[in-house]
This record gives sequence, C-alpha cells and structure tokens, in this order.
Amino acid sequence: MDGIGLQIALCLTFVIAGVTIAWTSWAAANGRLRRNPYLGIRTPTVMFSDETWATAHRASRAWTGIGGAASVVTGLAVLVPMSEAAHTALAGVGAACLLGFTLIGARVGVQAARDVISAGDHPVDSNTSSN
Repeated sequence: MDGIGLQIALCLTFVIAGVTIAWTSWAAANGRLRRNPYLGIRTPTVMFSDETWATAHRASRAWTGIGGAASVVTGLAVLVPMSEAAHTALAGVGAACLLGFTLIGARVGVQAARDVISAGDHPVDSNTSSN
C-alpha cells in the first residue's frame, strides 16, 4: 500500500473506532443502548442489572469519551504529511490513548456498578442468572 493509501486506511480506522467508542459510551449512559452481548462494558458486574449497566456507563462516559476523541484526532492527524516514522509513532500513541482511556473508563464503570450492588437498593434482575 502506498503512502497516501496507508494514511487513508489509518484515518478511517482511527476515526471509525473513536466514533464507535464515543457513541457506545454516550448511548449506554443515556439509555439509548440497553444491556446487550455486543457493545458496552460487559463484565458480569455491569451486566448484573439495568441499573448497574446504566450506572457503569454514566461513570465511564468521560474517560471513554476522551479515548474516542483521541482516536478521532489521531485519525485526522495521520492525514498530515510527515515521515513514516512519525506516522508510526502517532498511530502508536493514538492507539495507546484509545486503549488506555477506554480501560480506565471500564474500571471506573465496574467500580460504580459494584457500589450499586453493595448498596443493595437495586431490583434483582431475573434476566441474568449466573452473575
């Protein structure tokens, strides 16, 4: 793949990943994305009930939003003419930011879900049997 083809591929990859992460976080936090087996934080703690799902995603929204934004910025930045080494470094930093902020968000979300469970003031959801 030539230089511009690689730049376009990197741009699309980072922008699509960033938008997907940011939208998923926003939608789950705002009730537009319900518990499901495909998108969102899917640990047993978060999947325990609708309340833990919503609480976890509200708590994680800022961190995952930062990760998504960093990915979009990286995707746009790779279109700037620079050396291959600079593109490689930029892609590495962008991927690390996306992963790092998303994992921090997941950790914060899981802790928020644990807090809901330990408070004991939530309805037990009969849809989850082995959590």
